[in-house]
Amino acid sequence: MNTQTAPITVVPTQVALEGGGFQIRRAFPVAGLSYFDPILLIDEMGPVTYGPGEAIGAPDHPHRGFETVTYVIDGAMEHEDSHGHRGALRPGDVQWMTAGAGVIHSEMPAAEIMRDGGRVHGFQIWVNLPQAQKLATPRYQEYPSASLPIVQGAGTWARVIAGELDGRRSPIETTVPTTMVHVKLDANARISIPVAPGSNAIVHTIGGEARIADTRLADHSAALIASAPAQLELSAEGNGFEALVLAGMPLNEPVARYGPFVMNTREEIEQAFRDYQAGRFGEIARTN
Repeated sequence: MNTQTAPITVVPTQVALEGGGFQIRRAFPVAGLSYFDPILLIDEMGPVTYGPGEAIGAPDHPHRGFETVTYVIDGAMEHEDSHGHRGALRPGDVQWMTAGAGVIHSEMPAAEIMRDGGRVHGFQIWVNLPQAQKLATPRYQEYPSASLPIVQGAGTWARVIAGELDGRRSPIETTVPTTMVHVKLDANARISIPVAPGSNAIVHTIGGEARIADTRLADHSAALIASAPAQLELSAEGNGFEALVLAGMPLNEPVARYGPFVMNTREEIEQAFRDYQAGRFGEIARTN
């Protein structure tokens, strides 16, 4: 039985510059598409191969009112924030940061990438927080690739970053029901990914071709599926398919955003700027 009956919109990913000037591919926010509730932003970082001394990251910057997710496919990132959290992300690792009331955050290529160059590829996703939790105490969840379940089948490979697949659940605790799975399919392989009923889902193509029902996906595109079915079914075509699959329960709340702040009203955005300018987000403690 075909369970994929929800309307699907395919949008192109657009090249943009972020952070200190590194190139990303962005499905949204772009002109005409601000967000896809509850996902506020989805950026594919790279893939890019830097020469020695060329790597660029996102130095100290503030966040308030949402969660940031960093997933590394290739390369290595180092991060630190104004609440004393710091660490490194290697291929397959994930960091799920609840910015909540506010943090100053830094994400940069690892020292060896900065020095020697190398390939960098990954994702940054922003997930909105419900109004009642926008000023929650900031926290980190960071897990190495070995802690994230891998589910394999006939021509299929999937890393469960958030949610559950085939009885294997990610250790990440999400604020709202959220699914995030990195999928690789051989030619003609199929996979079915469960999502919470009523979720909005996104299939962000990394490479190759596939179909969701009668909708074709190819490079540099993302499929947006409103009120997705309980089983999201992908069928690879051509030489295979690779994608990041996301789904989240929409909050259906007003969104006011400006730069690194996402709240519910313009007044709350203005307060976020006042708090940041007054130093209430703290600062990153460094010894050198």
